[in-house]
Amino acid sequence: MPPPSETRTRAALRDLALGASVEVLARKVPPPEVLAGHLPRGAAVYVPFPPKGRWPDTIAACERVLAAGMKPVPHLSARSVRSPDELGDWLSALVETGVESLMLVAGDRTAPVGPYPDTPALLDSGLLAERGLRRLGVTAYPEGHPLVGPADLDEALRRKTEYARSTGSELWVVTQFVFSPAPALAWLARTREAGCTLPVRIGVPGPVALRTLIGYAVRCGVGASARALKRKPGVARLAGRWSPTPIALALASHLADREKAPAVDIHLFTFGGLADAAGWLSRSCTGRR
Repeated sequence: MPPPSETRTRAALRDLALGASVEVLARKVPPPEVLAGHLPRGAAVYVPFPPKGRWPDTIAACERVLAAGMKPVPHLSARSVRSPDELGDWLSALVETGVESLMLVAGDRTAPVGPYPDTPALLDSGLLAERGLRRLGVTAYPEGHPLVGPADLDEALRRKTEYARSTGSELWVVTQFVFSPAPALAWLARTREAGCTLPVRIGVPGPVALRTLIGYAVRCGVGASARALKRKPGVARLAGRWSPTPIALALASHLADREKAPAVDIHLFTFGGLADAAGWLSRSCTGRR
């Protein structure tokens, strides 16, 4: 019989896998019948909006997610919105489609194309509350942001939390992906000590080719961690593949001893490998890693 600590960790890992959300590019979201074969009914599927994204593609992806019996969470990229009228049109299209949740991000554009440089600017527009969109994810960066300092990130989270309180919105945090549990757990501890009790989803890369992952990491501002990962002994022996299992196990071990702590889940970045990510989640649920 395994020791109690190992049993708790296994149970925590199963809970993480069962409650995981996934992120899939709009044009990579498969037809409903295929998606239903990959993920359980009710799963949250986040749909990012890259700089060259098209809002009709986002709407179409959300329709496929809904038809599969799942919950679409499209990204609303502040710097990609050209005007208040366009913002209103985008939000109206989401509501008409049946979308109830949004992930608010500044976006990857170097400069905004309209009046919204960041997430607080979207909130200050008043249009989200006006359209009845009150289930909102916001971002966090355990390893820091390449363009924004820690104090400004903390202030932005404070403003978002105050907005949620004043509008009756449901807010949660999704972090940038990490290659090690240490930065995520350190950030989580600091955030909780500061009084933040929002639910948190820790970003974790799903199973993917190491070369592909490092390329994404450099573009997303976690290049230092990617380079450190590449230098670790044994990486070459992994057949060039990344596995989320070590991070997930470390998070599960951490959570197993903190049953009364605010909610923490994982968010899998699939990088085009939805089937591989779904397979890993299924194995984690059954203990076959």
